[in-house]
Amino acid sequence: MAEEARRALKTTAAAAFARAGLVAALFAFAFAAAAAPPKKSPGPHWAELTADQQQILAPLKQDWEKIEPDRRRKWIGIAKRYPNMQPAEQSRAQRRMQTWAQLTPAERDKARAQYRNLGSLPPEKKQDLRQLWAEYQALPPHERRMFDVPPSDTRATERKRRAASGQKPKTPPPLSYPSPM
Repeated sequence: MAEEARRALKTTAAAAFARAGLVAALFAFAFAAAAAPPKKSPGPHWAELTADQQQILAPLKQDWEKIEPDRRRKWIGIAKRYPNMQPAEQSRAQRRMQTWAQLTPAERDKARAQYRNLGSLPPEKKQDLRQLWAEYQALPPHERRMFDVPPSDTRATERKRRAASGQKPKTPPPLSYPSPM
């Protein structure tokens, strides 16, 4: 009889211990859920933007739903400041948005990384970059174009240009080898 009482006590104690563990786990889960930061909303969808914001951010329309919420808020902030910008600043903002919209996701990531890296440069390097940028900005447009990056497939581009203009392909000069002695 004493053996049965011990077994019943062990079973009751084990069940009580399991219940206490379950209650503790539920409290921990509830606390974690309450303490977790709220999920960020995806930001306004394109249709939720005002007509003015849609007009200003038009270059980004095609990719708007793919843009991360924080970046959407940043673009909306730019759209809010846009009416107070000078016409030259507005034009520059539009050009930059169009350029940004044409970049691939990989190119955008690369541009962000380069921008972040600029902050870690020593002050003298930053000053050198500012000087070079000022010199570039002072160049006339035709000289600035010398620094443009050519298309990735220049041969195909050259063939298309020649085909459009009706030019025949240039033949390279014959190779000349030194005469044997």
